[in-house]
Amino acid sequence: MAGKVQTAAGPSGQMRRPAGSGERMEQQMPKKKKKAKRFYDYSLLFCIIFLTAFGLVMIYSASSYSAQLSKAYNGNGAYFMQRQAGIAAVGLVAMLIISKIDYHIFARFSVFAYLMSYILMIAVSLVGREVNGKKRWLGVGPLSFQPTEFVKIALIVLLAAVITTMGMKINKWKNMGYVVALTLPIAGLVAMNNLSSGIIVCGIAFVMLFVSCKVKWPFFSIGALGLTTLAFAGPIGKFLTTVGLLQPYQYRRIEAWLNPESDPTDKGFQVLQGLYAIGSGGLVGQGLGESIQKLGFLPESQNDMIFAIICEELGLFGAVSIILIFLFMIYRFMIIANNAPDLFGALLVVGVMGHIAIQVILNIAVVTNTIPNTGITLPFISYGGTSVLFLLMEMGIVLSVSNQIKLEK
Repeated sequence: MAGKVQTAAGPSGQMRRPAGSGERMEQQMPKKKKKAKRFYDYSLLFCIIFLTAFGLVMIYSASSYSAQLSKAYNGNGAYFMQRQAGIAAVGLVAMLIISKIDYHIFARFSVFAYLMSYILMIAVSLVGREVNGKKRWLGVGPLSFQPTEFVKIALIVLLAAVITTMGMKINKWKNMGYVVALTLPIAGLVAMNNLSSGIIVCGIAFVMLFVSCKVKWPFFSIGALGLTTLAFAGPIGKFLTTVGLLQPYQYRRIEAWLNPESDPTDKGFQVLQGLYAIGSGGLVGQGLGESIQKLGFLPESQNDMIFAIICEELGLFGAVSIILIFLFMIYRFMIIANNAPDLFGALLVVGVMGHIAIQVILNIAVVTNTIPNTGITLPFISYGGTSVLFLLMEMGIVLSVSNQIKLEK
């Protein structure tokens, strides 16, 4: 009959469907939408966990002798390690929680955090706890923290939000000056409390602006000026001390850097003991736990000078291995920043990268007497609860950015 579709029986006697009918049915069937897979940088996570665990081992090795002799710790040689482990555990949990939060939420609190930075820095100068002649700690009862660590993370979030809002307008001198104006006042407050932290705060802003701006020559000029200042640190430091811009104890650090042998029992003592520790390590070190300098010879062996203990116990091999792990971490930061979903995420990662890189470079440079002693800790490894807690929170932000990266099908 006209208008009817002719069908034919197949070999089994079953009727065959008209040609093309299966394709039309498949086209009419609604396709299920597949959820895009999200990336999570487990390589970076492994680096963080390894460095934190390695830091606990080295803190115990560097501090057990002095802690056993101290009545304040009741002869507990593991006091510093246990305290650091507890805070690191809290930090790791906070890191994992933050890594699952959408990082765009942090932009909403950037201005509040920035203003809170001023409040905390003013508060620490007025009612802070004095340790070694400096008010750097705020706290109630047994709980205390250094506000300078909060300032670093607050500034990273604020500058990332501000630069993202400006977009391409950041290349204008007026807008660059606005970012500098946001940085210098809080950096000045931090420097009055802790000069080394003030340098890091300025360095973070420098790195974020350098990456954001197309014009690079001003940054190279500032870098050249910094190297020139370092080359003439002696006369410049003396002048700044005369006019009151540099404290006498800070100038003594410059003198100890230039000529530590001139006063080996006082201002050059820590520098020389650190160099002795590095030199005695050799290629493979004295062995884990076998350091001599930690036996009351090297001050702050579990804090600023822990890299010297690493060199003494693990040798050149151990020191280079740690440096390579930090370089791999910075490489992962670059990968995440390049693949971040938006500019705000990329700048957050760049800010954290600048913080880690500057702090690692300054600590190793101080320990090796390449620059004057500035009291910088080695990230994740040196003893310091506030430092490791806020560093792990920063790592949570970076992992949050990585978790928003969508994988291609």
